[in-house]
Amino acid sequence: MERRQLGKSGLATSAIGLGCMGMSDFYGPTDRSESIVTLHAALDAGITLLDTGDFYGMGHNELLIREALSSRNRHNAQISVKFGALRDVARNWHGYDSRPAAVKNFLAYSLQRLGVEAIDIYRPARLDPNVPIEDTIGAMAEMVKAGTIKHIGLSEVGSETIRRAHATHPIADLQIEYSLLSRGIESDILNTCRELGIGVTAYGVLSRGLISGHWSKDRSGAQDFRRNSPRFQGENLDRNLALVESLRAIANEVGASPAQVAIAWVAAQGNDIVPLVGARRRERMTEALGALDVKLTGAHLTALAKAFPPGAASGNRYPDSQLVHMDSEKPATA
Repeated sequence: MERRQLGKSGLATSAIGLGCMGMSDFYGPTDRSESIVTLHAALDAGITLLDTGDFYGMGHNELLIREALSSRNRHNAQISVKFGALRDVARNWHGYDSRPAAVKNFLAYSLQRLGVEAIDIYRPARLDPNVPIEDTIGAMAEMVKAGTIKHIGLSEVGSETIRRAHATHPIADLQIEYSLLSRGIESDILNTCRELGIGVTAYGVLSRGLISGHWSKDRSGAQDFRRNSPRFQGENLDRNLALVESLRAIANEVGASPAQVAIAWVAAQGNDIVPLVGARRRERMTEALGALDVKLTGAHLTALAKAFPPGAASGNRYPDSQLVHMDSEKPATA
């Protein structure tokens, strides 16, 4: 497995990471046994980076990872945890809390659920508008000194916040959506990360399955959050699925699946970018790993850029109710 350096932090991870969210939440019914087998398959294939959040399944995801690692060498895995999202018993959302005292509380619970002494990368899930980012990162810096966090990351924040956070303590990586359909970071955020020596862990590389080549109009179930996603609704879905046919044509030429080409495209955007694949089953994990063998030529990259120019997607990547919490979506200031 190729390894990639996340910026200047000294943190090297596998070239592909595993996003574990769907094993516990948001995509409908889950299969614990299949999730464990998939996690083991990822680790056995050389994937080291496991991404989770303490609010995925209300702690279920962290406990799942703990169970999977119980029969593996913990030191072969790097766990990335997002924190701060507030939910109730009905799993509704109530904003974000990144106060220093709250950060320390969230961390204590995650360490307990994961059964580890330190978390490899710890990051606020979203910017808390009521707490200066310097206060949040300052509290996390104390935890780095205490040895309970190894690296500090960010998630879905814009350039100004990135700069302020990095000035408080070195940031290892920014986790943010990046795919053929979501290229917003190219206008400003990606340049900021590279200027400061911050890596990027890219989630949503298949746009939540939309450009995987496996999606059809009747896929979204009652418990699947994608039913509320603008890109999966009405005419937006029709237009986005039409774009996938261009991807499929290029994939056929390359001799790979659409999903493999989509993942390979993200990986080809720089050695400081680590794609996160959200495989929930072994066959999807195997397919994703095949992206490592896909070699995209300059002609292929040009064709993909032409087929998926910035702004090609129909519909926003999140509903408006969630976009308001995303600092990364705010226009960059001069």
